Amino acid sequence: MRRMKLRVNRHQLLSMSRDQTSGSFKKEGTLQVGRKETALTEKFCRLRGNLLFVLKKQAGELEEVLLLERSNVRRLSSDGTRLLLSFESGDPCVFLQFGDSAEADSWLVALEDANFEKLRRHVAHLRNRINSQQTCVASESLHNNGGAGGAESAAAAPLQLTVECRGLVGMPTRVQVRVSVININTHRIRELCCAETCRSSDTGAFITSVCLRDDSEGDYALCHDSRIKVTVYRAELETNATRTILGFTFFSIRDLFRLKEPHISLSLRTMDGVTEVGEVKVSCLQMEGEDGNKTPPEHKCPSLCDSLHSSIHDKENSAMMRAVLCSQVCKVYRFQTEDQRWLLVREQMSETPLSFSLPKQLLSALTREHANRVQEVKDLGDLSPHWDGLRHDVINHCNHLIGCYQETLAELEKLPAESCFKSSSSKSDQHLQFVPTNLHSQRMEVTNPDSSGVWYDVITFGAPADHHQAFKHGGLKRLLCKHLNSHSTISYSQEESSRAKELLVSVAQLLPLVFGHAEELLSVSVLVNAARLQQVLDSLVQQTEQFVHALKDELVKAALLAIHNQSATDVNGSHAHSNGLICEIRPADEMEYNEEEWDTAWANVAKSLNCIIAMVDRLQEREERPPMLTSPEQQEPSGDTNSQNTASPSSSFTPTWQEQLLPLVVTLRDCVREAVGKARIAMTFVVLQRAVATTVAQGPAHIAQRRHAVFSQVLSAVVCGFALKLYDGLEDPQFLQQLHIVGVLAQFEGLLSTYGDEVGMLEDMEVAVDDLSGLTFTITEAKTDQPDDLLPTLTGAWGCFIVKVPLPPETFTSLPQELRDGHPIRVEPVLFNIGINQQQSLAERFGDSSLQERLNQRSCEHLKAYCTSLRDKVPDMTGIQSLADLLTSLDRSVESKKRKNVEVLWLAAMVCRQVNGMRLTSCKSAKDRTAMSVTLEQCVLLRNRHTLSQQHFSTALDCMRREGCRMENVQKNVGNRKYAFSSVQLLTFPKLYRPPDGSYG
Repeated sequence: MRRMKLRVNRHQLLSMSRDQTSGSFKKEGTLQVGRKETALTEKFCRLRGNLLFVLKKQAGELEEVLLLERSNVRRLSSDGTRLLLSFESGDPCVFLQFGDSAEADSWLVALEDANFEKLRRHVAHLRNRINSQQTCVASESLHNNGGAGGAESAAAAPLQLTVECRGLVGMPTRVQVRVSVININTHRIRELCCAETCRSSDTGAFITSVCLRDDSEGDYALCHDSRIKVTVYRAELETNATRTILGFTFFSIRDLFRLKEPHISLSLRTMDGVTEVGEVKVSCLQMEGEDGNKTPPEHKCPSLCDSLHSSIHDKENSAMMRAVLCSQVCKVYRFQTEDQRWLLVREQMSETPLSFSLPKQLLSALTREHANRVQEVKDLGDLSPHWDGLRHDVINHCNHLIGCYQETLAELEKLPAESCFKSSSSKSDQHLQFVPTNLHSQRMEVTNPDSSGVWYDVITFGAPADHHQAFKHGGLKRLLCKHLNSHSTISYSQEESSRAKELLVSVAQLLPLVFGHAEELLSVSVLVNAARLQQVLDSLVQQTEQFVHALKDELVKAALLAIHNQSATDVNGSHAHSNGLICEIRPADEMEYNEEEWDTAWANVAKSLNCIIAMVDRLQEREERPPMLTSPEQQEPSGDTNSQNTASPSSSFTPTWQEQLLPLVVTLRDCVREAVGKARIAMTFVVLQRAVATTVAQGPAHIAQRRHAVFSQVLSAVVCGFALKLYDGLEDPQFLQQLHIVGVLAQFEGLLSTYGDEVGMLEDMEVAVDDLSGLTFTITEAKTDQPDDLLPTLTGAWGCFIVKVPLPPETFTSLPQELRDGHPIRVEPVLFNIGINQQQSLAERFGDSSLQERLNQRSCEHLKAYCTSLRDKVPDMTGIQSLADLLTSLDRSVESKKRKNVEVLWLAAMVCRQVNGMRLTSCKSAKDRTAMSVTLEQCVLLRNRHTLSQQHFSTALDCMRREGCRMENVQKNVGNRKYAFSSVQLLTFPKLYRPPDGSYG
């Protein structure tokens, strides 16, 4: 049976919920409704047929519609005022509370009658009774007629199966298939049918069909727990006397119908159960007869939880989930608890469009960033040969990356818009190096009989590594260490670089104004107008003071000192940059500098300006002074004129105002020009050094590209994990408080060995996870509820990227004020790695595990620091006080020298879930070892948090690994349903990480 989707017309539902014609609704009234018993809210409910409409208020907005099929309703409280509406598929229960018991009774009857399944069961019961009577009559007729005729009309609904045998040992030409049913109570075997021998097809396969008829009244009734035995015989002759057994296999009805496709593949084994002699594929053609109601519901496999009663606003079908998840695969199980009750477990694996959307955004952001860097250094104008060489080096480096990223982005744009998955076989594809390998969300919903579902998430993806460049020279950590040890440079922050660019702009704007006012002062001085001269002087003083205030910055002083120190240390006279270019350096004495020189430059500007002010004051005083020098001339009118002609020029000539101001203005301009020259050199050094330092820090182009690629892979995974964690915690005020106060934990679990190429993968992964420290999230309000408007977007630059996660308007308004205001949410990444395969055994015996030990110790310290901060800042958080014991155990496990100590991974995962962190699991391709880890974690959660019976633990673990979502993951990656393990390899695995027999090879 395939999953069926409920197709609804929203406008029609709205019309039905508001139709006020007589008799439209069987029941209506104001109730307390909720998915949790402790969080009920007042709603107005209307019951019409098998639809329960839930509105905010009478004649208000329709919130959800419940389809009351395959549902049960029962009382909860002793006072009879509460009802529990549960669904057989395991969807979240609905709690209803009424004003009094009488009202609850009337609603109880109405809800029971609204479930058409009750009516169908009654009809089926009557039909079975009729069939029983017909069977008796037919048997009597058969006895009376001496065996003539038959009882075909008494047969129950048949189970039609197709059995296909492939790869049989010995390549027989004819086989015979025998199908038997095992009584689950007495363990007796009864043969139901024996198919005729069939000839081999051209493909070497044997295909036949069998029909199992349900003995509903006998001891061999078919139900979901029924065990079916398939035995295959070799029949070389057309008679059955010469047949010999080839092998057998078992399966249950539950196994057959829990899969998405109506077939199951089984290994055919010899009678001793050891040797595999072929494969049997069993397909279901028909579970029921023409009348779909003949099989009682209690005989149907509960793994078929394709519910039709999901809420219209079911969280899993919400617009937010549809935006980040796609191509879902769902498996449903039912496991028994310690108190003999049943757990309904839904395992869901989904792809995500973030696998491609975020790498595209990152490539665009990196292209813009490098283009801006090129433009920045180009805008510096003419530079000295040494600095111009550095500039060309930066430009060449950036242009190379821009070309590569534009090419990669163009190739990604050619892919279909719906692309969401990169298989493990494509991990070395050059144009897909930014796309994470095999990225999926693995979700498990657990529903107890009396509670709604609880979700557990794990993000699985191939270890973020650059498989295209491979690992001949190691991974990123080793490559960066080698590069940074051989190249050291002064580094400035982005803020300092921005400040330097602002100062350069100020220089360009203010210098012409200062010089302009100085020229105007000289021009006005010709007019000998004291008032006008004073007005221009005031403007010059104001502009010069503004100029001094803008440029007298400590950054300039520090940069000048750094230039001098760098020139003094570069005794070789050359500079080797990231791509190998050699740039000559100017001699150290070309630019003499001491710590007081910058202060002296500005002191000279101030002194020259003060001289101009003093001169203008003297000129104004002379203008205002009475003409005292004319009286002696009047007293000696007859004096000798020759004596005046022979007098010195200084006594006979008075210089003009312009002549007196000119040398002072020239001095001011020289001092300003000197200060500006030093400031320009310093700020150019800061901007260029920032570009050089960024380039050097990223390494040569191939290292920078590798770093960006692995960061892109881990970015997609962590954004997907954060989105799911946010959606699940929107109703948890403590979690929302935790986000804006201390941020969110991202716990990466690695299963890589420290031997061979996987050492390089682990080194790549370490750097990628560390780079997440500069990532922050913000929550924004989406324009609409369309999936495209709800996709996370990436902004910012390398080292300070921001991911904006949009929420629908009605959801956004319910957030705390801090998150609505765009408060950044920090990411605290930690990486724990334990190798579990045969290569790790070689590393532990003959190699080196120091990388793994260092990673785990450092991550343990970071995790303890995060938990301490969380405990101090959010002391009321649930379960926060119990972390001390877990952290102590984790610290002890990390410090121990135990081989393949997977307890480290278990304890780290427990701490992560305790603090609402994101769980991310990786191995080489997230296919085999990751499957073992994820399924083990799911079963441990069922045992520790939901009391899964210990005797059913191994059964549940094998079931999930053999038939669960991770097997589907293997199928979609490599095309077969076998984990890539060998029996010899598995001998080196921890026992709990070994798959069941028949599921590997």
